[in-house]
Amino acid sequence: MKLIIQIPALNEEKTIAKTISDLPRKIKGVDKVEVLIINDGSEDRTVEVAREAGADYVVNFDTRQGLARIFQAGLDACLQLGADIIVNTDADNQYEGQDIPKLIQPILDGEAQIVVGDRQIKGMKHFSPVKKLLQLMGSWVVRQLSNTTVTDATSGFRAYSRKAAMQINVVTEFTYTLETIIQAGKKRISISHVPIRARKVARKSRLFKNNYSYIKRSITSLIRIYTMYEPLKIFFYIGAFLGALGAFLLLRFLWFYFFTSSGHGHVQSLLFGIAFVIVGIQIFLIGLVSDLIASNRKLIEKVLLRLKSERLN
Repeated sequence: MKLIIQIPALNEEKTIAKTISDLPRKIKGVDKVEVLIINDGSEDRTVEVAREAGADYVVNFDTRQGLARIFQAGLDACLQLGADIIVNTDADNQYEGQDIPKLIQPILDGEAQIVVGDRQIKGMKHFSPVKKLLQLMGSWVVRQLSNTTVTDATSGFRAYSRKAAMQINVVTEFTYTLETIIQAGKKRISISHVPIRARKVARKSRLFKNNYSYIKRSITSLIRIYTMYEPLKIFFYIGAFLGALGAFLLLRFLWFYFFTSSGHGHVQSLLFGIAFVIVGIQIFLIGLVSDLIASNRKLIEKVLLRLKSERLN
């Protein structure tokens, strides 16, 4: 049983050594523990410091790719290196390395294929009330969209079994945290969560500048990701709403035309009603086409999984 701990890093020379030194190198039920650094175009000595601190492997990008892309690159590298379990943690030393045995235990016990570390947001003193509210609301939305029970959707402290990692295909460019949970729910990959500890991070987030930016990008990502997996449902609801609005306006026109003395008026209801009905039908048809595309994507993912299995196993 081989465990690889992957650490995405961008200009983390001040914290990367401490993060690596805190990682356990011997875990019950695991034969070998290794550390992989994914360098996202760092301009400081992150890679050199990581190697000096004991990193076993480094995946190096000359230019910045973004968190989602380097996370996927890390999964692919870990699979090629023969990992049976992959743990993702942050280079800023936010998460307690000693919580890794707890994090991977559900995978070792066969109870889950993905485990997310729950920071227990409500009790985090260094989170403002607004940030706590946003985190809790965001996690609730992700639970509804993914039909999972994950309580901390944005936690980057996670464990993946080899089987789960081979099925994950991150396409968003913002962050992998939301997409992988929704993927797990839609692909019927068993996912669980365990309570973990989290430290206060001194530097500001590099994913977003403020709460408004976080909300905007998260909502955009959620809509895009969910539409990928449930296009017919999304477009059906939108089309049905516009169609119903158009039907109401047409009925309004007919009412005034047949049952009032001024029946020749209210042409605007007729025009807008026809327009809304036509647009509603078009959006529904777009949903049908999108659903066919989604079916093809699922077939492509199955082929990709088979190719990965043949190449890596």
